[in-house]
Amino acid sequence: TPLSSSIAWVEYLKLKNVDPVILADMKKDVSRLETITERFSKIGSVPDLVPANLADVLNESVDYMQTRSSKKVAFTLLTDEVKDAQIPMNIPLFAWVIENLCRNAIDAMEGGGAIKVVAIDQGTKVAIDVSDTGKGIARSKFETVFQPGYTSKKRGWGLGLSLTRRIVEQYHSGKIIVKQSEIGKGTTFRITLNKA
Repeated sequence: TPLSSSIAWVEYLKLKNVDPVILADMKKDVSRLETITERFSKIGSVPDLVPANLADVLNESVDYMQTRSSKKVAFTLLTDEVKDAQIPMNIPLFAWVIENLCRNAIDAMEGGGAIKVVAIDQGTKVAIDVSDTGKGIARSKFETVFQPGYTSKKRGWGLGLSLTRRIVEQYHSGKIIVKQSEIGKGTTFRITLNKA
């Protein structure tokens, strides 16, 4: 496959003494392609869930988005309440959920603003709020945004939030809602998951 070929090229370039910094970046890109391939292979099948540290997963996901976003986007991550919480999850799929919510937030803020991800301990459950300072969603659209084909963007198929809901609710037995939104001020999505 093209992915296998890319892995082989990285190894070949290592033998040719290519700059290690360039090779490290190439390895990250190939690893990212492997993750994306793994995610798509899991959609449509029942993924295995294993207990994972929620704070670690959130940290990696937010860090990934932060390093690939404009400096005009300020990220805040608060996970102290759940630093030891173990959640049954499929990490590649759940990371996709967080990345998709952050990507949508960046689009809604038109490249500049603030994204805040807060994890809250709720006893046998945890809640994760992903908030932005974007254009907001009309209350009448709170459910519609999760339907396949819904998009407010000029490009895209409108599948992001539909897949996000499927991953959270069908694969992780959780819940995702638009917790609150105000036109011109921003939106908060809330994910609720069961602890291990």
